[in-house]
Amino acid sequence: MGYNPKVGAIAASLIRAIAAKKTPDSIDLGLGEPTLLPQQRFIDAAARWAAVHGLRYTVNAGDHALRERIAAHYAYPGMNAARNVCITTGSQEAVYVAIKTLLDPAADEMLVVTPAFPAYAKIAQLEGVAHRQLDLAEDDDFRYDVDRILDALGPSTRLLVIGSPANPTGRILRDAQARRLAAGLLDRAGPPIWVLQDEIYRELTYIDDAGFVANYYPHTIVANSLSKSNALTGMRLGWLIAPDDPIEQLVKTHSWVTATANTFAQRVAYEIFGEPGALQEQGAWYRERHALVEAALAASGLRYVPVDGAFYACVRIPDGSDSLAAALELVERRGVVAIPGRIFGDTLEGWLRLTWVAPLDQFEEGLSRIAAL
Repeated sequence: MGYNPKVGAIAASLIRAIAAKKTPDSIDLGLGEPTLLPQQRFIDAAARWAAVHGLRYTVNAGDHALRERIAAHYAYPGMNAARNVCITTGSQEAVYVAIKTLLDPAADEMLVVTPAFPAYAKIAQLEGVAHRQLDLAEDDDFRYDVDRILDALGPSTRLLVIGSPANPTGRILRDAQARRLAAGLLDRAGPPIWVLQDEIYRELTYIDDAGFVANYYPHTIVANSLSKSNALTGMRLGWLIAPDDPIEQLVKTHSWVTATANTFAQRVAYEIFGEPGALQEQGAWYRERHALVEAALAASGLRYVPVDGAFYACVRIPDGSDSLAAALELVERRGVVAIPGRIFGDTLEGWLRLTWVAPLDQFEEGLSRIAAL
C-alpha cells in the first residue's frame, strides 16, 4: 500500500520520542509545557456562557467579538480590526496555514532563522516548499543578526520565518533590530517578502526592548496562542493576524484544514482578552523565576545561552558534540529528560535544550547531572 512520499520522508517528532522514555522518577526538563494551572475564572465564565448559548460553530475566521479584542489588544498598524484576525487550532495550525497559503511550491522559497522550532521546516517539507536555514552564530550566543538575515535572502525567497522569543534559545529580536529588518526589506527590489513572526512566547519576556516586526513592516503575518502565556496548551487556541490583502486567503485555507476553532476555547480566550492584564498575569511567575534560573545556570559551570524570554535554557554539552547520544544517556541512565539541540538546526548540535518550569531544585539537580556527563 502506497503513502504520500512527502509524509514518508518526514521523521516523527524526536522531542516526543525522548519525552516518552521518561519514568516516574525522571527529572523532566523536556517538553515545553507550563506547569502552572490555568486561570480557572475564565474557564468558569466560559462554561456559564456555554450553558446558556450552547457550543455552536462560529464563522470560519472565528468569533467576531474575540477577533475584535485580539486586534485591539495588539493594534498592529493596518491589522487592528476583527477582519485581520483568524482564530486557529493552536499556533501550529496558524503556522501551517501561513506557509500553505503564502508560498507556491513550484517557485517560492522559505528562509528560517535557526535555531528554531522544527515544525517550520517540517511543514514546508510536507508541502513540498523549498526552504533554507540561516544559522545564527554560536560564538555570538545565537543573537539575532539583521545584516546576516538580509544577506541570506535569495531571489526566490518569499517568506522569512522568525520565532521571537525563540524556541529553543530564548533569544529575542530587539526593537531596533525589528526596525532595521523592516527598513532593509522595504528597500529590496522586486516583490515583497512576507515575514512570519511566531510570537507564542511574547508574554514571557525578560528584557525591555523586545521587537515585533509587524509594528514596522506591512507585509508581516503574526502567529500566537494562549498555550504558553496562560497555561492552556491542551485547549489548542491560537490565531493569525494579517494585513487585509492575504487574510481572505488565509481564512480560506484554515476553513478547509479545520473549519472552525473550538467554540468553548474561543470563549475562554474572549474572557481572557476582556480583563486587562489577564494575558500577562502568569508572566509574573516566570519573571520572578528567571533570575533564579540564570543564577543556577551560572553556578553549574556549563556554558549557556543568556535567557531573554520563553522558559528554555540551552546548555553546551561538556566535551562532546553528539546531542542525541547525550540526551539518550541522560534519560536512560541518569534520569533527566533533555532535548537534543540538533532538532532545532545544525547550529545547535552539541547543545541541549532544557525547560525550567520544573521545581527549581529539580532544575538544579538536572544541571548537576548534565555537568557530570
